[in-house]
Amino acid sequence: MNAVMYDKKPEKVIEQKRYTYEEWLELDFGDQRAELIDGVIRMMSYGGNKHQAIAGEIFGQLREFLRGKPCRVFYELDTKLEEKMNTVYTPDILVVCDTTKLNKGHGCHGAPDFIVEVLSPSTAKIDKTEKLNAYRMAGVKEYWIIDPDNKLVDALILLGNECTIRTYSEDDRAPVQTLPDCEIDLAAVFSDEVLDFGEENANEKSVT
Repeated sequence: MNAVMYDKKPEKVIEQKRYTYEEWLELDFGDQRAELIDGVIRMMSYGGNKHQAIAGEIFGQLREFLRGKPCRVFYELDTKLEEKMNTVYTPDILVVCDTTKLNKGHGCHGAPDFIVEVLSPSTAKIDKTEKLNAYRMAGVKEYWIIDPDNKLVDALILLGNECTIRTYSEDDRAPVQTLPDCEIDLAAVFSDEVLDFGEENANEKSVT
């Protein structure tokens, strides 16, 4: 299978065959994550155990808040932005309040209300530029960029061509503007329990 492959610098890619969305659906990527960007397949590297632990904590808090509510939270769900015909992103976390976007057979079709991406070295530039622009143009209302190393959250409110940013630190309870009364406890997200779990499991993985 042809795909976009990164060399040592993630912004450098080797372009290969282009696929339609329908062709992409037929491909088997096994346990790997893959996104489709303007018809080109981009294989996504494993984010690391710290990345997974942080995303898992945020997902758990959102799932608990949304229990019994109409909006739904998902983890790594393929998302086809409707105005970009052959583009599919796989956000770390997304919240969808218009559930008709989930009724088209595979993933989410259309802009989620809220997206969270956890930075990793290979995706930081993409998350901060390419995905920010794509999500804004598609109509995503709120986009969080999580910085695990500095224990910071950039919460971006996207309104057409305008973007407002608020930065929260590990001691804050960060409000989700698109979900009234929802706050994410960042002390729990960046707690030693969460981060140590990520490091412990990374060490176990390297041994095996």
